[in-house]
Amino acid sequence: MPADALKQAVARAAVDYIAPKLDRHDIVGVGTGSTAGFFIDYLAQIKGHFDGTVASSEATATRLQSHGIPVYDLNSVDDVVVYVDGADETNPRLELIKGGGAALTREKIIAAVAREFICIADAGKWVDCLGSFPLPVEVIPMARSHVARELVKLGGDPVYRQGCETDNGNVILDVHNMRITDPRALETAINQITGVVTNGLFAHRPADLLLLGTEAGVEQIAAE
Repeated sequence: MPADALKQAVARAAVDYIAPKLDRHDIVGVGTGSTAGFFIDYLAQIKGHFDGTVASSEATATRLQSHGIPVYDLNSVDDVVVYVDGADETNPRLELIKGGGAALTREKIIAAVAREFICIADAGKWVDCLGSFPLPVEVIPMARSHVARELVKLGGDPVYRQGCETDNGNVILDVHNMRITDPRALETAINQITGVVTNGLFAHRPADLLLLGTEAGVEQIAAE
């Protein structure tokens, strides 16, 4: 099955999963990336069932608004009932690597606020051990070289993502060649480097539910 078909299947499944839980006062958090894009398109079909959304990127906000779905500043809402987003990798504990689309900081903020975090991904994102996908780290621009040196000390091979500026005005270092056996410890260690905004490990706040698109259909996998 083509990758886009799997992404569409999990996006549809996510809307079907959240629709019965929503009421007209609810706020839905929406992620960034190609799978999240399909989710937005299906979410538009039930836009009268909830109040509005918070978006993890400017691109997501634009796509939501193009469907007539209200987008609020996170500071103006009291509660996010559910957050739906994709991932670059997930392990069986639903710890994730995210940030291929450079929206990791806003994604992590919304995930922290949300009552429920649903990850939607195709089977190619499922791994036993995180790290094959380079780990994105968002960095204050003037700290880029310092942070890179510190990431080398942690065993990684950081590469500056050329031509990428995040919605927050920062830069991305992609850390290659790391086998991440303790995601929570590494997430903490990287975030303690001066100049790091955050990194793309979602281990302290993993997903609550994974909707995984496979050739046999969409599997629901709860966090261990």
